[in-house]
Amino acid sequence: MMPIRFPCTPATRKLAVLGISIPALFSTMAASRSAQSSSTSPTDKAPTPSSPIHPYPPRHKAFPYTPRDFLRRDESDDTDFYTQPRFVTHIDDNAIRLLREYYAVNLPRKGRILDLCSSWISHFPKELEELAIVGKDEGQETGLEVVGLGMNKKELAANPILKISILQNLNVDPTIPASLFPLDATACVVSIDYLTKPLDVLSSLLQHTRTGGSVHLIISNRCFPTKAVGRWLRVSEEERLRMVGDYLWFSGWRNIEIVEVCDGRGQAPRLMGMFGGGVDPLWVVRGVKVVGKEVGKEVGEGRSEL
Repeated sequence: MMPIRFPCTPATRKLAVLGISIPALFSTMAASRSAQSSSTSPTDKAPTPSSPIHPYPPRHKAFPYTPRDFLRRDESDDTDFYTQPRFVTHIDDNAIRLLREYYAVNLPRKGRILDLCSSWISHFPKELEELAIVGKDEGQETGLEVVGLGMNKKELAANPILKISILQNLNVDPTIPASLFPLDATACVVSIDYLTKPLDVLSSLLQHTRTGGSVHLIISNRCFPTKAVGRWLRVSEEERLRMVGDYLWFSGWRNIEIVEVCDGRGQAPRLMGMFGGGVDPLWVVRGVKVVGKEVGKEVGEGRSEL
C-alpha cells in the first residue's frame, strides 16, 4: 500500500477560506524574523539556491493543540499496521532527488545521525552513504554513524547504511534511547504526521542531541490518512508547516526554519505520453539545540500538557 496525496488545498495551493498562498505565508514569516534567536542556523553550510529558507515565527503562548487533534481514524495497534514490510518509496523521484541534494548540504559528514521513523532506504546522497558504510566498521570517531529507529524489522535490516537498528513504537514509548547520546543530527522523512506525542518525542530527542545539533523534519503531502493525526488531515499545507514549527518550539528547539525544497508546481515525466502529473511538494522544518534557551520563555509561559 502506497501513501496517498492529501493536500487539503486546491491545486493552486491557496488556503481555501483566507486565500493565503505559501509565498504569502513565507512573507509573513520573514516579517517576524525578530522573534527568533540570532544564533546560528541548523548548519554552517550555505543552503542550495533552489531552496528558499524562511524563519518560523512563534505565535502561541502555550502549546495550542488538544488531545482531539491527535486522534486518528484508525486507533488500532500501530505494530499491526506496520507488520507487513513496504519496500516502496513514500515520495516521488523528483522529491527524492531534491532531498538528497538537501542532505548533501545540511547533514554532517562525521558523528551520529538518527534516521527517525526509518525504513529500508534513507535517501542519503552517495557521499553520505559511503561515509555511513565506513562508519559501520569504524564508528563515529572516524566516519559517519547512522542509527535507524523504526517499526518494521525487515525494512530496517534491508537499509545498508544503518549501523544500529532499533524497533520502537514512538506512540507507545516516545523516549529516545539513552544509548544514542550524543546525536549530531536527526532526520525524519514524511512521518511527523503519524506521531501522537510529538512534544514528548522531540523533547526527548533534544535531550539526546549535542549542543549545536540539528533536527530536520521532512514534510510532503502524502500520507496514510487512517494513521495520520486528525488535525493534519483538517488543515492546509501551510498550517501543517506552522504546526510542525510549533512542535519544535514547544519542545525546546530554537532557530526554527522552514525550507521550501520543492513547491510542487512542476510536472512529473510522462510515460509514453500518459500518466503525467504534478510533482510532490517537499519542505523541511528544522531546528537547532541552543544553549540557555528554555521552553516558552521568549513567547509565554510554555507548553501545556496534552
